[in-house]
Amino acid sequence: MNTAAHPDHLPGPLWQPGADRIARARLTRFHAWAAERHGAPAALPGDPAASYAALHRWSVEELETFWRSVADWFEVRFGTPYDTVLADPAMPGARWFPGATLNYAEHALRAGEDPARADDPALLHVDETHEPRPVTWAELRARVGAAAAALRRLGVRPGDRVSGYLPNIPQAAIAFLATAAVGGVWTSCAPDFGARSVLDRFQQVEPVVLFTVDGYVYGGKTHDRTETVAELRRELPTVRAVVHIPLLGTPAPEGALDWDDLVGEETAPVFEQVPFDHPLWVLYSSGTTGLPKAIVQSQGGILLEHLKQLGLHSDLGPEDRFFWYTSTGWMMWNFLVSGLLVGATVVLYDGSPGHPDTAAQWRIAERTGTTLYGTSAAYVMACRKAGVHPGRDFDLSRVKCVATTGSPLPPDGFRWIHDEVAEDMWIASVSGGTDVCSCFAGAVPTLPVHIGELQAPGLGTDLQAWDPQGRPVTDEVGELVVTRPMPSMPVRFWNDPDGSRYRDSYFEMFPGVWRHGDWITLTSRGTVVIHGRSDSTLNRQGVRMGSADIYEAVERLPEIRESLVIGVEQPDGGYWMPLFVHLAPGATLDEELLARIKSTIRAELSPRHVPDEVIEVPGVPHTLTGKRIEVPVKRLLQGTALDKAVNPGSVDDVELLRYYERLARTKGVAAD
Repeated sequence: MNTAAHPDHLPGPLWQPGADRIARARLTRFHAWAAERHGAPAALPGDPAASYAALHRWSVEELETFWRSVADWFEVRFGTPYDTVLADPAMPGARWFPGATLNYAEHALRAGEDPARADDPALLHVDETHEPRPVTWAELRARVGAAAAALRRLGVRPGDRVSGYLPNIPQAAIAFLATAAVGGVWTSCAPDFGARSVLDRFQQVEPVVLFTVDGYVYGGKTHDRTETVAELRRELPTVRAVVHIPLLGTPAPEGALDWDDLVGEETAPVFEQVPFDHPLWVLYSSGTTGLPKAIVQSQGGILLEHLKQLGLHSDLGPEDRFFWYTSTGWMMWNFLVSGLLVGATVVLYDGSPGHPDTAAQWRIAERTGTTLYGTSAAYVMACRKAGVHPGRDFDLSRVKCVATTGSPLPPDGFRWIHDEVAEDMWIASVSGGTDVCSCFAGAVPTLPVHIGELQAPGLGTDLQAWDPQGRPVTDEVGELVVTRPMPSMPVRFWNDPDGSRYRDSYFEMFPGVWRHGDWITLTSRGTVVIHGRSDSTLNRQGVRMGSADIYEAVERLPEIRESLVIGVEQPDGGYWMPLFVHLAPGATLDEELLARIKSTIRAELSPRHVPDEVIEVPGVPHTLTGKRIEVPVKRLLQGTALDKAVNPGSVDDVELLRYYERLARTKGVAAD
């Protein structure tokens, strides 16, 4: 991996905020207040970069004081007060705000307590007609109250799991907030997931209630899900109640409850006060090496992290409208709904990102009056390739920030947003993970934007780049590590009683230090460059996927002896995901088998899992213990020399790896 150019050799910023914008930023006001009340270093007039660097340094060196100041600034409501901020800073196992009780949903709905805001939209729901439909703050509070009361009648108690097989619709947000209000634990999958993918996730956590739809509309086509829901009901024996949401007009199946009956008696919500580290939701890893990891994050940890990230870094408040293209199967949905915490109106889009045309998301931003619009780097690059002209064709005058995540935004993506959306546009390329349900680095409203770079590490995030010996490096590529705990780090994995799977996932390479699995460069001017995954996790269009799911589906076909799937980030911002297949004797990779491979993956997993190319290979390489080798093959496909990609003594067939090395050259994806 090449080292990054020193920032002194790079051009000046693409964009920088004006003095008035810096002065108005919530981060600026917080900085002045924290300096006065909590001992933060004073801002340096006329030098926002040095001011932020000093504030960031204080936020990680004085971790307890910083997070106390966040709780104070955002007026977090503690049902019972905390004993101390951080009882144990060890990772894993950091104990935040012991003694405190609170409720996430109470904070998400408190803007609706203000009579002046009762009729303002809390949610704007948009489907493929692109016509926004509001849910007011008063309506949201009443429906969450009704749903929470219904969950209590169904016997849901604090700690019980409630699951949703739902698209990005208001009912999903209401069901989640109702679950949080009663102290239940929410978990969701998008309805484009096949039954096996859903069961691999939900069976681990044993939900007692299942919210489902009968189908959904995507790309102008109706997708019926009644059979999948029936299978989920059969295979989830712990489910005591099923709530049916008839998006396609199908009557509720026998034994299921109807959504309208559930929320028919609107009532004021009642919020269970739970311990700070009480589980809020379960998110899932991609399942690269087996079942997806069931990641548990806490009510208090998510509340504080999202208040910081949305209220300070994203500069969101009650006057804002927050739209991020996502699905309920991605952590960005959870992050999006948290926009309610700062009183923003949240835009929920249920549909294809490019229907009826590539410009669809810009049209939604226009029609909803979006002020912060988030999407994937892949979508930005698709718009560039398709010749979309958002600034010319849509009124985007209210948009103050375009944010991207999912994969690094290439330099051409920065230039395209600047040229084709607006020259005075804050471009926030951000990077984080499902594992913390937040950003490690990205948006800072007071800092300039440099092409191809994230603005800075987040407050309270001790982000570093380490070499293989565990030494911090600047202006060269290293492993992304976090050396001090964050409140939204998982409190545990589900079904991991001794914590071994949790430790192995993040702390095996550098004990006591979080290693995330990304290659990054921290530049000497304080910016961050993301180079892609340092492990084998697939990351397509911002959705992390596991190779294990694909292997399970493909290798059920009798013609496939074994397979290997790799995701390769390309220099132009593209992403190439080939599936290598080792065929059974006598089998031929003809058009019929190719079609069956793709249809199997599409039906059992999702359309996103379908590879870009299926390539017959003479074999799949393994470690000496029989584990498929993914990371070294990925490195070979990116042009790394074989002796630097893998230790030849650790593999079962070095000559097989030379085949992949040659293949990379013939495909033109590796340097000669």
